[in-house]
Amino acid sequence: MSATSTQSQHPASVTNTAVRSYIDTGTAAAFVITTGFQARYVKVVNEDGDCYYEWFEGMADAEAMKMLTGGTYAKVTTHGITVSANGFTVGLDTDINVTSQQLSWIAIG
Repeated sequence: MSATSTQSQHPASVTNTAVRSYIDTGTAAAFVITTGFQARYVKVVNEDGDCYYEWFEGMADAEAMKMLTGGTYAKVTTHGITVSANGFTVGLDTDINVTSQQLSWIAIG
């Protein structure tokens, strides 16, 4: 059995990290976070709903690994996380992005 692994760091020896919280008090909708850099890893946690998204460099736009209450994992291919050159978008997922529930996130680039 062989394993394939790729690794990159852009640019060499520089890592950017951004951490914040977000609460949507209006109608739940997809939202954009501006970090000032392109993320290579993003985690968005719904603190009230006990679930989260994780996106890793190499995943497609709108994809994420989703953990639900009780520890069930599923890969989502729509309404996930889409990374841009200076931030990311969190899609409208009814478990993650819920009106008046606190989301905390971390982006590493």
